[in-house]
Amino acid sequence: MTTAEIFRTPPALKAGEQQARSDILPAQKNSPRSDVEKIFRTPIFLAPMAGVTDTAFRVLVRELLDDDFAKKNLLMFSEMVSAAGVHYRNEKTLAMLETVKEERPTAIQIFGSDPSICAEAAAYVEERGSADVIDFNSGCPAPKIFKNAEGSALMKNPALLEKILSAVKKSVSLPVSVKIRLGVDANHINAVEVAKRAESAGVDFIAVHGRTREQFYSGAANWEEIARVKAAVKIPVIANGDVRDFDSLDKIFSTTRADAVMIGRAAQGNPWIINRLLKYFLTGEKISAPSRVERAEVMRRHLEKIIFYKGERVGVREMRAHAAWYTKGLTGGAELRNLFNRAESAEDFLKIIALMEE
Repeated sequence: MTTAEIFRTPPALKAGEQQARSDILPAQKNSPRSDVEKIFRTPIFLAPMAGVTDTAFRVLVRELLDDDFAKKNLLMFSEMVSAAGVHYRNEKTLAMLETVKEERPTAIQIFGSDPSICAEAAAYVEERGSADVIDFNSGCPAPKIFKNAEGSALMKNPALLEKILSAVKKSVSLPVSVKIRLGVDANHINAVEVAKRAESAGVDFIAVHGRTREQFYSGAANWEEIARVKAAVKIPVIANGDVRDFDSLDKIFSTTRADAVMIGRAAQGNPWIINRLLKYFLTGEKISAPSRVERAEVMRRHLEKIIFYKGERVGVREMRAHAAWYTKGLTGGAELRNLFNRAESAEDFLKIIALMEE
């Protein structure tokens, strides 16, 4: 039996009438606050990814949704934002806090290691009115973040992480979430302990990436460990790692019994995956993957948006990475990537995109 068959919304309900969480998700051990419960009625989220989930990408993902209920309620996460950068009012950092109505609801993810600075940053985000959820990063494996005792390094210090989360929670009225990994390495898997501490700190829900920091993004995600976290806490749990298609969506839900799934790297160059997985989850319908022509059209829309929000110079430079993901696996993809990497203007990009349709 598939996820769609287990959790599918009863046929009598229309998309806009999907109100009963118990109809589509496992029952919680206790009831979350109403705004959190609403979040989990659309239980497939876009994960925070540095260099990927900016405003342009988030708006694009929402535009590609063909379900009005999902379009209205899908929660997407921002790139991670430095709490210290907010504290010092760094111009580039503050720009990352900007959101637009076309992308909401949005979770702004912050990271840091000082409880007071993290709390101050969270309060500042809430005051700006640009977020619907405050998320805290305790999972980033990047060396420069880890060496600064931030991100996944906090998995080594659960007591400090609990203090940070408690301070953040007390500083805001918005829902607060945290994203963690299984632990630092295979010999120090402590996701259950960390999740319990997060719950004690008052966090409203938690996302678990099923790998250790040592793994980065290699090897298979350990969904069984995510299941242990789900069984250990009462707050909603989001499972993250290795969901790329309908089959893996079924398997991660059946293995973890999580309340939602978070899609990360599978969305790189593949912004329509959220729509395809949500449609399958809610209705059982398997939408076909986009054609080469459809892929090219989405690239045009993405280019237009990234230039609109960041200007042509920055937008073209950042679009090169997206183009590499969009063309992965395509016939002639390597040649296209070489061309995109040399593109200097929007006009250059559009000419290369046109070659994809020939």
